[in-house]
Amino acid sequence: MTRLRVYLSTPRRPRFVVELALIALSYWVYSLVRNAVPERRHVAVERAWQLLDFEKTLHIDIEHSVNHAVNGVTWLIVSMNYYYATLHFVVTIGVLVWLFHRHPGRYRAVRTVLFLTTGLALFGYFFYALAPPRLLPGAGYIDTVLVHHTWGSMASGDMKNVSNQYAAMPSMHIGWSTWCAMAIVMFARPMWAKVLGVLYPITTLFVIVATGNHFVLDAVGGWITLAAAFGLQCLLNGRSAYRFPQYPPDDPRSAPEPHGRPVRPRAGTRDEGHGDEAGERPQREPVEVSSSP
Repeated sequence: MTRLRVYLSTPRRPRFVVELALIALSYWVYSLVRNAVPERRHVAVERAWQLLDFEKTLHIDIEHSVNHAVNGVTWLIVSMNYYYATLHFVVTIGVLVWLFHRHPGRYRAVRTVLFLTTGLALFGYFFYALAPPRLLPGAGYIDTVLVHHTWGSMASGDMKNVSNQYAAMPSMHIGWSTWCAMAIVMFARPMWAKVLGVLYPITTLFVIVATGNHFVLDAVGGWITLAAAFGLQCLLNGRSAYRFPQYPPDDPRSAPEPHGRPVRPRAGTRDEGHGDEAGERPQREPVEVSSSP
């Protein structure tokens, strides 16, 4: 157990081929399991009504008004449809590549958080099948992908036959976007990058509500899942993913850089351990001369 803890807590250089294969395999398994979960349509719809009633109690049921308001602006809602379909993957992969090259010592731990978040989400899809707002009959929500004939949802149009339509809780759009934001805010140096990182999950929350793909509480479920993943990662690695060094010990960039040039001794001062003085010749001892022949 001690060796295992040391192994898990020691930063190591990630290998590109291994990581690429691991990410591809993990996403394939995730998609396979997610889409294989029984849809349980009637249960999912009933739970959606219950969730909506709970949101009304909390006065956070903004989905209907936002959905209809944004749908009236064609260019905006069409952009959001493509945002929902693409950035979820593009930004996450981009952050992984950035961490791999610029923060190899932290990459494995931060990547583990993403994997754990995704794995935990599968339990939500299996045990809490939930219909998204756009599939709630009689509620008046608009499926913006179908109305505007765009590509933006795996559960609309032709893709609905190969995707589980009732896997809305928790929202991995929120879980993944918040994971990206935290990595960018913690490790990026430019302020503009940090600002964009903060705006990313906020914008994503607006998009998933406006397109009718998630309730607000689905986003809360995504944040709870991410928090649980961080807790598990700390148990596995013995410390937070953000407390790992930027470079692993075997990386040449991990060596500390010298802080300035060495100070040379001033003239007239003796350098201990050496007979010479800086800038001066050594003094000879006086020699006593005898007067006798």
